Amino acid sequence: MKLRVGITGGIGSGKSTVCRLFAERGVPVYDCDAAARRLMTEDAALREAIRARFGAESYLQDGAPNRPYLAARVFGDAAERAALEALVHPAVAADFERWADRQEAPYVLLESAILYEAGLQERLDRVVAVLAPAALRLERAVRRDGADAEAIRRRMAAQADDDTLAARADYSIVNIREEELAADVAQLDQRFRHEAARV
Repeated sequence: MKLRVGITGGIGSGKSTVCRLFAERGVPVYDCDAAARRLMTEDAALREAIRARFGAESYLQDGAPNRPYLAARVFGDAAERAALEALVHPAVAADFERWADRQEAPYVLLESAILYEAGLQERLDRVVAVLAPAALRLERAVRRDGADAEAIRRRMAAQADDDTLAARADYSIVNIREEELAADVAQLDQRFRHEAARV
């Protein structure tokens, strides 16, 4: 059984940068957001389940998800969002397992901002939390997404804070200066390769 490592962190923390550094060291990375988008289009069972729950207008004529419609249904409605996540998260988890089994590397990474909320920690051997000061995360996210600062603050408020993530994760990386990240990633990569050899 291959070692499975999760990477999580709030918006603007630098999860993707950390994952890129692991990938540069030859570690396969599974992006949960990209997988969810792909599966909502390609997975026939998931498409039918979403249609059954949210209506035929959940999908466009070409078979692509009707994202504006779905966003309007779930935005600000916790019960509707939970209903959609209850369909999507298990499909992503099963897809991750199939993907992980196909990889040749000693260990694999799963990247997810909502790793704990989606229950994905149950499928992982280790979790790394990527942390950064809130002001820096806000600045990065505004610059990256070209989004309104208040919208980013709302997203940050809806996510687990760094103290919570650090307490739950097995390891933490503090991402203030990107040039220092490579050494942190190299150290964890060495540790995970050693652990993987013993699995």
